[in-house]
Parts: sequence; C-alpha cells; structure tokens
Amino acid sequence: MFWLLAHDVLHQDLHKSSQLNSAENHSAHKLMIEIGPRPTMTTAFSTNAVSACRSAGIKGIQRLEQSQRYLILLSPDASQAQCAQFQTFLSSDDCRLALLDCLGDKMTECEYLAGSPPNSEMLHKEDKDADEKLGLALDQSDFDFYLQFFRERLQRNPTDVELFDLAQSNSEHSRHWFFKGNMVVDGVQRLESLFKTIQKTQLSSNNNNVICFSDNSSAIKGFPIKILASSQPQRHSLLTTKRQLTHIVYTAETHNFPTGVCPFPGAATGVGGRIRDNHATGRGAHEIAGLAAMGREQWKYSSSLSSPVKILLEASDGASDYGNKFGEPIISGFTRTFGMQLQRGDSSPEGERIEYIKPIMFSGGIGSIDDSLITKVQPQKGQLVAKIGGPVYRIGVGGGAASSLAVQGKRENAIDYGAVQRGDPEMEQKLHRLIRSCAELGADANPILSIHDQGAGGNGNVLKEIVESTQPESQKGGAIIHADAFELGDSSITLRELWGAEYQESDAILLDPTKRDLMQKIADRERCSLSVVGQVTGDGRVVLTGFGGDSQAQYPVDLDLEQIAEREPKTFNLTSGNPAPPHPFYPTKPLTLDNRADCAAAVCWPTTHPLADVGVVALSYWEKLGAAVALGEQPVKGLVNPGVGARMSVGEALTNLVFAPITCIEDVKCSGNWMWAAKLPEEGTRLVAACDAMCALMAELGVAVDGGKDSLSMATQVEDFGVVKAPGTLVITAYAPCVDITKVITPDFKPAGSETTILHLSMASQILQKQPRLGGSALAQCHAQLGGQSVPNLDDAAYFKHCFNMVQNWIKQDMLLSGHDVSDGGLLTAVLECAFAGNCSVQCFFNIPECYQPEKLLEHLFAEELGLILEVQSDRLQQILLEADKNGIRICEIGQTLAVFGPDAKRKIKTKGDECL
Repeated sequence: MFWLLAHDVLHQDLHKSSQLNSAENHSAHKLMIEIGPRPTMTTAFSTNAVSACRSAGIKGIQRLEQSQRYLILLSPDASQAQCAQFQTFLSSDDCRLALLDCLGDKMTECEYLAGSPPNSEMLHKEDKDADEKLGLALDQSDFDFYLQFFRERLQRNPTDVELFDLAQSNSEHSRHWFFKGNMVVDGVQRLESLFKTIQKTQLSSNNNNVICFSDNSSAIKGFPIKILASSQPQRHSLLTTKRQLTHIVYTAETHNFPTGVCPFPGAATGVGGRIRDNHATGRGAHEIAGLAAMGREQWKYSSSLSSPVKILLEASDGASDYGNKFGEPIISGFTRTFGMQLQRGDSSPEGERIEYIKPIMFSGGIGSIDDSLITKVQPQKGQLVAKIGGPVYRIGVGGGAASSLAVQGKRENAIDYGAVQRGDPEMEQKLHRLIRSCAELGADANPILSIHDQGAGGNGNVLKEIVESTQPESQKGGAIIHADAFELGDSSITLRELWGAEYQESDAILLDPTKRDLMQKIADRERCSLSVVGQVTGDGRVVLTGFGGDSQAQYPVDLDLEQIAEREPKTFNLTSGNPAPPHPFYPTKPLTLDNRADCAAAVCWPTTHPLADVGVVALSYWEKLGAAVALGEQPVKGLVNPGVGARMSVGEALTNLVFAPITCIEDVKCSGNWMWAAKLPEEGTRLVAACDAMCALMAELGVAVDGGKDSLSMATQVEDFGVVKAPGTLVITAYAPCVDITKVITPDFKPAGSETTILHLSMASQILQKQPRLGGSALAQCHAQLGGQSVPNLDDAAYFKHCFNMVQNWIKQDMLLSGHDVSDGGLLTAVLECAFAGNCSVQCFFNIPECYQPEKLLEHLFAEELGLILEVQSDRLQQILLEADKNGIRICEIGQTLAVFGPDAKRKIKTKGDECL
C-alpha cells in the first residue's frame, strides 16, 4: 500500500512519520489542525485511489482520502503577553473557523476531530458554561428546570449527551412552548393557549380530517380510487391495479435558519426533511408534489448570514435540485422581499428596521396514504427499534437549539455553521422506495408498525418520540438503544454527535420482530441501510449504551420519558406597547421595485409564465379525482394591523384555491406556518392578535386548521443596525379534495380566435367597494411607505363565502375560460399578469362610475382588495351577469381580450375615456 500511494501516478510525497512532529516544533504555544474532505463527500482522488488499489489486487479498500495537517506556532521570541493573547485566540472556535475558511473549503471540507467519551456536566445556578460550550441556547426557565430536575429528581449531574439531547428535543423549535404556553397579555391572563384556539377551528368545519395535529403530516378524506401497485412488493414482480380508499396528506415546514447560513444545503435539506414528514405519516405514505416559497432581505448587511442575492439564487436552486433528484416537482410557491424603517409602538424616534435579514424558506408537500395505514401502532415490549436510511455523520449538530434563539447572530459562527445539514436526495429516494414497498404490503403484512422522520434533535429526539406511548397507563414504552448498532459514516463520531446530529435521509421505525427478515430483504434490494439499534423495554426509560457496550459507570443517556414530559407549560408575559399609526399614503416621485412575485413551477401556457394560483395533483392514472392546494400570505398588511394581515392571508389562499373544483369550502383544511420574532417586546402580542383574527374568520367561513409549524426566532443582530426583525409572517396553505382535475382554471387569457370578456368580481364589503384601501399595498411600498391604517380586509365573511361557492359552480359548469385573484399589485396588475401569461392583446376600461369612482382611480387600480379577474366567452356572458345579479354578487365588465398574439400583442388601458397605458 505504501509503495502504491507513494507512486508517481498518484503524485504523493509520502512519509512513514509526520514531519510536523520534529523537535523544533515542540512549542507550548501551538495549534495542530487537520483539514480534509467531509465524510459525506467522496472526492475524485478517492475514486481514483480505490480503483488503483483494486487494480493492484489490494482488496477491502472502500474509500481513501487525503487530508492536510497544519501546525501553527508562535515565534520563540514572543513576549509573555503575546503568548497569552495568542493562546486565547487559538482556543476560540472563531479562530478554527477562520483557519478552515482560508485553508480549506467550508462546504466540502471540515476539521478532523478526535472522539471523546461522555462527560458529566456540573449545573450551577450561577454558571452557564455548559450552555455556552455546547451551544444549548437555554433560556432562564429551561436552565432552572434542568437544574431542579437533575439535582432534586435524579440527584446526579447530567452527561453532556443528555444536556445536548434535552436542549434540542425540548427546544422551542421542537416543542412549540409559545403556542402551547400560558399567555398573560397586558396583565390579563388568556383563558386558553394559542394551540387550543387553533384546534377549535375544527368545530366549525366538516369533520373530514383522518389525521389532525397528531402526526408528521395531516390528512383529509379522499376517494376510493384505482391505483397501480406492485403485486408482490417484497420481490421483483408485475405491477397490478387495485381499488383502495386513498386519503390526501399535506405537511409544511420551514428551514429558515439553515438557509440563512448556507442557502443551497439549507433549502435542499428543508425539502428533504419535509419529504420525510410526508412519507412518515401513519405507517407509511406517498409523496406526490411540493411547494416552495422564500422571503428575503433587500440589501446586504454586515451579518453572519448570507447575502440576498446568494439566498435568492442558491436557496431556489437547492429546493429545485433536491426535488428534481428525488423525483418530486414543485407546483406552487412565492418569493417576497421587504425592508423598511418603521415607527411602531415604543420604538426609538428613528424607528426600527423591519426586514427579512433572516430569510424564510418554506416547503410544503402533498401526498396520499392508504386508509388502512393512517394509525401508528403503540410501542410494546419486545418490538424492535430500527433506523433506516443514511448512516450517521457529523452534520447538523445543534440545529434545533440554533433555530430557537430569540435573536440570530449572537453566537459563535462555528456553532451556527455546524448546525446546518447536508442533503443526499439519492439516499432519500432509496428510503422512499423501502417505505413504499412496505406500505404496499398492506396493514397486516407491513413490517413498519410506526415511523417518524429524523429532524431537529437527531436520534435523541426521534428515538424518544418513536418509543413514547400516548397511552402510558397501559403501555409505558421506553427502550434500550445501543450506540454500537448504528451504521457510522464517520468512525470518529462522538456519542454526543451520534445522539444529537441531524444528519439527513434517516427515519426511525418500530419494527415487528417477526418480520425483521422481510424488512431486511426489501432494504437490501433497495440498497437502503437498516440498523436495528434497540428494543422496546416497556419500563418508560430511554437508555443509551456507549460504544463498546455497557462498560461505562454511567450511561450516556438514562432518562424517564414520563418525568421529562411532566414539565409545566411556560408562561409568557406579553405587552402591547403604544401603537403609532402609519402615515396615510401620499404619492411621491421616487419609486422602488415591487416586493413580491408568484414564483413556482406552476406555469401557464403559452409563455410558461409562473403565475398559476392553485396546484393540482391526480390521485389515480385512470380517474379525474385529485387534490388541490394553494398558498396565501400578507405580511406587509400585517405590519399595519396583524389581525388584518392574518385574515387577508386566509383570503388570498382561498381566492387562489377557488380556481380548482373542490368538494365544498367546508372540506378545506389549512396548514398555518408562523414566522415571527415573537420573543421580542410587542411582537408576541401582535402574533396573538393575528392568531385570534385568523381563527375567528375561519369559524365564519367553515374552514379549519389541521396542522402547521412555527419559527419564532425571526430576528437578527446586525452590525450598525442592532436587532432587525423580520415582518411577522403567516403562510396559509389551503388544500381540499378536487372532484375533476381537468376543469382547473388557469390565469392566462385564452381568446382562441375570438374576443372574450374580462370581468372583475369584487369580494370587498359593499360599503367599502367604492372606498378602496391602499394600506400595505405594493404601490405604497414603491413610494417607500406602508400606506396608512386603511388596509384591505376580509370584512364580510358571509359574502366572501357566497362568492366562492358561486365561482365554484361556474367552474363545474364550464362557464369560465380563465381566472386570477387580485392580490399584490392590485386590480391592474392582475389583468396585465393574465395578458402576459396568455401572450395576447387586451383592452380594458375603468371608467364605469357605478364601479370605479373617477376621482379615486389610482386607488381602484392598485388597491389590493380581495377579488377575482374572470374571462368568459361572449355566449356565456349574459348568463353569468344574470346569476351574479340574482345572487347579489358585485361584478363589472372591465374589458375584452383580442385575438392578437405574440410580438404584435398590445395591452391598452383606458381611464376617463383616455388611453393611459
């Protein structure tokens, strides 16, 4: 081997001992650092070296990498003060990260570290060294709880593995303390938690959820359909058809912190984690399509996070790249930018900066599940605990705690960078095929009894979750886990990293011991790792044995699940501050660019314009039944009034969803994803107001929330600016069963050889129809304003619902050619978007006094009041107008499309009889 590696072909200057160990290098003030390829990335050198070994007859070599060792010494004549300063600098993580930055590539290389045994960490009330050293991000209530828990309940010190485990798995990111906590708003105790308020929306909607607030995804009742499946999933076999009751699965996640630090891998692993949420529903589900969205800053600041252009390009590429390699299309989404200095509440005279310094990276996914697999089996003594998917790597260490900080940018960069995961979509595809094969075996033969995806907190979180019983009075759960049983991708992994690393493409399952051989057979066929790492004990304890078995005096982890769960909800004391109303909108000459674009793979022909309002998937190859999904978010309006922003987010989601024929509006279920700096003064109160407004509106409309996620660390410490908060953002995803996927209406005008009519259906309150509101509009932002307190709102829920149902009837009767919602940019923008997407000519006029007041024409054209643009054929026009008038729906004829396409297409807008555009 030495001869081969030293051969000129591989260009190696090889020695049998390190030249850095010479006598002249024996200094007390030195640092040795070794940098080499990340364990997850095989280099071209390794590929060539392994090939050379095999050609030379040397067997058993699977990987061979080269690394570089650097010895950093202080000059022998340095002063004592310089020695002390040098030693302090070398011992900091920032130093090591800086060295890695200049000596290697952070994306493909890392520092090689030696493993270490678990340590007992001393907890003192006045001493938070363990918190800072391990990057635990504990707040005072966390610290007090663990101090009391270990000192008084367990009467021992925790190990570093236990501390790291609890900090991740019990973080805000994982346990949602804010939404489940006690709220005291301006000194008044709130009667229930936000989570319970959200759950109550189910009472006013149809009872069509088969999974709700209890699994990795939610699911609603679907249809009995004809599907294509393997006749014998345990072996190579023919595909066959069968009928089964199939339900619709949806989940949504955000990956904001990782995307801000490393946009491409952050967005990619956000998609990967959400895909695993989809397939880890029940006892195994199927992924179909994804949604992706971003919110980012406008300008580059001195920050530990990435630049806006890097986030825009690399996050978009990361999400698409992972989906493409896995085989899941992105069918809907949006991109938003915002940054403004605002005077709000008790902020300083110069105001506060509101901007997406910490970005939003949203990933949603829709899928399907067999009715017989919707319920997980409870953990019982004797069941096997197994990991499936990729091996253990030192990747994503501490992501749960890092994502739960009140303000980003206050920690050492090395800790933040180490918390970012890396994705492997090829392994995800293998994992998907393994789960799909097991699911296709059916409920009785499926070896998977329960499944959870590995995310925040790594093995420490997912393995406790998989063995935790929801019926502790009859089955306590608990398990003994063996560190030696894990498949390691990096042999230098420490116990803390094995237990806490959030390496991707990995799930935990409860495995039927009688079907272990069957599971192994399928895993081998799909080339997907299966590691049986433990067994359910039934004593309610989770015990991790260290490397080498049970030789340790103290187990690295030994925790009682019931004791951990006994923690009382946190109490949050919130204040409202003194509201400072925004100034009314006043047009000025300097303009800036608009802040939002619909940006997704849901394109419209013939120009492939990314404009489609609703994403639709089929559930069967033979039937027209499917599922529809749409997004809504209005954070800028929420800056003026949080409650209005939440109501308009619901309204936008539904005005997007309306263009797919669904069963009924009461069957619509929503995922609510909250991105808010809720732990900072006044922001928590704004979130509470938004949540209450959303729930009240849903009760009136008959729709409900069945899941969601929160990211409450949307603030960043920025040099020269202090703390910059992101706009409080609520993303609503509305999804429902689609009764005919061939009747979906798209927003591209279609004047197929003849003129068609363009209609504007107003969903604004009748009283306010002639008083359009510009607050929070794109026009106001173009003038560097918010536009005053007069903000568009969903004021009349009954009228809105009536309009929704009427448009649904028209779609099912084939009376509409195209349609689009009026949203960001207003009425004129919506019309032009449809014309651009259809690549055709339009002629519009807004000089109808009964619809649009001439003296308020600017407001009418750019106000973002809820409404719809509809295109109809001439022979259907009168029927639609008569039905609208009969049912009290306010609709106006605003123009025609012309059969002039391509380069010759023109868009003419007339106001007051004059052509203005």
